[in-house]
Amino acid sequence: MQNDWEIKSRSHTCSATGREFAEGELFYTLIHRDRDGFRREDLCEEAWQARNDNVQPFSFWRTRYEPPAPPPPEPLKRNDAESLLRALIETNDPRYRNAIYILAVMLERKRALRSMESPDADTLIYELPATGETFLLANPHLTLEQIPAVQKEVAELLDGAMGGAPAPPAPPAPPAA
Repeated sequence: MQNDWEIKSRSHTCSATGREFAEGELFYTLIHRDRDGFRREDLCEEAWQARNDNVQPFSFWRTRYEPPAPPPPEPLKRNDAESLLRALIETNDPRYRNAIYILAVMLERKRALRSMESPDADTLIYELPATGETFLLANPHLTLEQIPAVQKEVAELLDGAMGGAPAPPAPPAPPAA
């Protein structure tokens, strides 16, 4: 008969003292068998020396503490792509039609935008689930050959939106009366 036991992952603090482990510090991991299964205990050197020798663990080992690696940065932050999409839509500049389309598709793949049913092939409808906002976009009907150039343009625009190259131009000023 196979049994599955859930043993918690390494702690970042000593189970006995509550003190946080320092990077590179030696500590002991003890696995105890209880009537409910297995239990893990992580002890600093001082707690290991002070423990009750009469209580023998099922297994134990000594290792160096390594703090968890920080999570990798998201390659494309949703808010930056969303902000750029909004800025490009606001410009109402037909030169950005292809970039708007690629940004919308990128945000759809990240599940930040939801594609809705459209009445025709020339109009794309997207909803921002977080707010319920709706975006109506012109479908540029890009060919596979056009996509790499537009992706490069979007990458440059995003770089500008995040502090690199210049950002997209501001919306045109209304005509003087």
